[in-house]
Amino acid sequence: MTLWLGEGPSRLPGYATHQVGVAGAVFDEDTGKILVVQDRNKTKNAWKFPGGLSEPGEDIGDTATREVLEETGIRSEFKALLSIRQQHGSPDAFGKSDMYMVCRLKPLSFRISFCPHECLRCEWMALTDLAKARQTTPVTRRVARLLLYGHREGFDKVDLTVRELPAVYRGLSYKLYHRDLPERYENMSGMD
Repeated sequence: MTLWLGEGPSRLPGYATHQVGVAGAVFDEDTGKILVVQDRNKTKNAWKFPGGLSEPGEDIGDTATREVLEETGIRSEFKALLSIRQQHGSPDAFGKSDMYMVCRLKPLSFRISFCPHECLRCEWMALTDLAKARQTTPVTRRVARLLLYGHREGFDKVDLTVRELPAVYRGLSYKLYHRDLPERYENMSGMD
């Protein structure tokens, strides 16, 4: 293997440099309510979206729905990626940089049965109240405003949807998150 790498400095990648945290913004469009929790740990008394660390080989949408179910008992469905935060030097990131992603989820159940080991409280809150709340994290407040904008003006303005595409490696695929393309660009046959 070292022959393949050649002479000079090693081209072997270092150890993992980031941890990946994912939260689920479970929004019920019919009632205008969003699922929020108060953490038992670092953000006590601050409303936030349920979430946690992604497991190796786990897609971010799957992480979001799993974490929401574990923390709140609510089943949900991935709709889109809403935001990505990158942070360095966080004391609780085990010496890694931190990527934190918030996904928009659709609720499939509504009865809360929260995990008392992780959460102090859990409830369905009016999205407009969360967007104005002072007792929340800056990320939560910002994403709540993004959701409110999407709900009022169309989620196509805020969502990063996912497409599974074939990888250059035979038999593999990957997920690409991006804003939706108009159909004429999606199917470019016959375009100049």
